[in-house]
Amino acid sequence: MKVLFQVTTRQPLADNIALVTGASSGIGRAIALCLADLGAEVCLVARRQSALEELADEVRAKGGRAEVCCTDWTREEELETLAAGIRRRFGRVDVLVLCGGVMFHGGLEQAPLEQLEMQYRVNFWGPYAVARLLLPLLRRQPGQIVFVNSSAGLRGGAGMGQYSAMQHALRAVADSLREEVNAEGIRVLSVYPGRTATPRMAALFEKEGRPYRPELLMQPEDVAAMVAHALILPRTAEVTDIRMRSLQKSY
Repeated sequence: MKVLFQVTTRQPLADNIALVTGASSGIGRAIALCLADLGAEVCLVARRQSALEELADEVRAKGGRAEVCCTDWTREEELETLAAGIRRRFGRVDVLVLCGGVMFHGGLEQAPLEQLEMQYRVNFWGPYAVARLLLPLLRRQPGQIVFVNSSAGLRGGAGMGQYSAMQHALRAVADSLREEVNAEGIRVLSVYPGRTATPRMAALFEKEGRPYRPELLMQPEDVAAMVAHALILPRTAEVTDIRMRSLQKSY
C-alpha cells in the first residue's frame, strides 16, 4: 500500500464519520483505507461480509476505526436498515463516498435488456437512493459527497451505450444535487477515472482477449489520493469534477 499522506499534526479527518460504498475491493477499498489513515471512522458498505471484515481488521490493525455495514444497495429495505443504523449509531455523516457498480459491453442490438436493468439498478438507482436517504445526516455538519463515476460518464463509445447512459445519468444527479445543497455548505464531487487496476478491469481485459498488465493502468490508490486531497481542501473552495487517466496508454 502506498503512503498517500504524511500527516505530522492532527489528522485532517479526525472525528469524521465516512461512509464508503463498494468498499470490499478496488477503488472503494482504497478510498476507505485512505480516509481511515486520515483519521475518519469508516463505515464499510458492500455485499460481501467476509471482504468487509477483512478490510475492517486491516483498518483496526493500523489503529483506525471501522464499522462493517453489509448491504445490497439494490434493495430498498436494506438501505432503510443501513440509514437507520447510521442515524442511531452516529447521528451524522461527514463524508459519503458512492463507489461501486457493474459493467457490461455490447452494441444496442446485442446487449440484453436485462443487463440494462441491472446496470440501472446497481450503477444509478443504488447511489441515488443512498444519497437521498443520508442527505439529512449530511446536512448536520455539513458534509461532503463523492460520486465515483467513470470516464464513460463523460463520453459514450461503441458497445458502451448501456453502461455510459447510467454513468451520464449519475453525473446529472451529482451536478443537480450540487446546485441544491451548495448553499447549505455541502460539497459534491464527481470523479471520472479511466481504466484502473481493479478486479472489474481484469475481467474486462479477459473478455476483450487482451493481456492484463495492471502496472500500466492507474492504481486504486491514485484515485483515493485525489479524492482525499479534495476532501481536506479548506471550505473556502470546492472541487466539482476530477478527470483521471493512466499516464501510459496501454489500451
